[in-house]
Amino acid sequence: MVDLDAVVSEAVAAGEAPFLVAMTGNSGGVTWQGTAGERAPGAPATADTVFRIFSMTKAIGSTAAMILIDRGRLDADTPVDEILPEFAELKVLTGFEGGTPRLRAPEARATVRQLATHTSGLVYEFWHADIARYLKETGHPPILSGLKAALAYPLVFDPGTRWDYGIGIDWLGRVVEAVDGRPVDRFCREEIFDPLAMPDTRFEVEGTMAPRLAGAYARGEDGGFADIALAPPSGPEFYGMGHALYSTAPDYMRLLRMFLNGGALDGARILSEGAVSTMLENHIGPLRVGPLATVMPAVSADADFFPGIEKTHSLGFMRVEQDVPGMRSAGAQGWAGILNTHFWFDPARDVAGLIMTQTLPFAEPPFMAAYERFERAVYAGLDR
Repeated sequence: MVDLDAVVSEAVAAGEAPFLVAMTGNSGGVTWQGTAGERAPGAPATADTVFRIFSMTKAIGSTAAMILIDRGRLDADTPVDEILPEFAELKVLTGFEGGTPRLRAPEARATVRQLATHTSGLVYEFWHADIARYLKETGHPPILSGLKAALAYPLVFDPGTRWDYGIGIDWLGRVVEAVDGRPVDRFCREEIFDPLAMPDTRFEVEGTMAPRLAGAYARGEDGGFADIALAPPSGPEFYGMGHALYSTAPDYMRLLRMFLNGGALDGARILSEGAVSTMLENHIGPLRVGPLATVMPAVSADADFFPGIEKTHSLGFMRVEQDVPGMRSAGAQGWAGILNTHFWFDPARDVAGLIMTQTLPFAEPPFMAAYERFERAVYAGLDR
């Protein structure tokens, strides 16, 4: 048996993360879990440590939309502005004249599918200098302000012309609310969290979650980690399905195992088998997921997952189109949160993995080295 405990503890000892919670599972259950380091001073990391999962929220936002698609209440090819008329007001940012943004009308109407696949034209400021400048020049609120006005910043390309990572799934959450009628937090609780028995996956830190909440850290110039205050906004005007959730490794593994089981877990069916199969397909055609070049190195390193491997996007996840040698298989799905919470699931091999800490910068080389060793060890164990 490959010693996953050693992989995790050695990563923390080497300073690749201040603490780690990691877990593997398959369609039948959790197959291994391990922890190392302290989630807060004097508090060892535990399997039930609560994390700010940030963009791991996106998979749940996409699942919420897929539930409505599965029930015939939403069509992925519907233009967003048919459901949310205010989306029609968004323009494409083409540059600046002095300090004034230069904007034009988009050449196509973004669809629900394009929100879910990051092909709508909406991007994050961390990897885009023009959007970072737009927010600064105009005083436009950032997405983590929790203000509804934060959603209304420009596209940077015409919908459907390329893949680039952004706030599309925050808009998708608003689509779910408009179509269903329930606030998205209630929808997720009633349709996903409660049926899947995910009691620690919430939009606010509730009850017994608070003492288990991990600290958040940033790597300093000396290579060590210092405390930072970074969290989804509490009591926002809207809960952003791109970033707003807290969760734990055991809870999130239940979501991943639901997908490995074709849409159901322990008797609770969330999605039909056909819906899961459809959801996990490539939904961006000939477009490809590319590297994210940082413009804010304190927030994110350059992020290029599996260089040289073709990557597309399903309705919720980055999807590899080729086997990654010694690691995940073609068709495997995964993504991550900005504080270095990472996951994948591989239907072909019936395996899922989570490796989670709470650090900036995102995707920094030391953490990514630990992640790669962990994933390789998981597959080495499967191959024995």
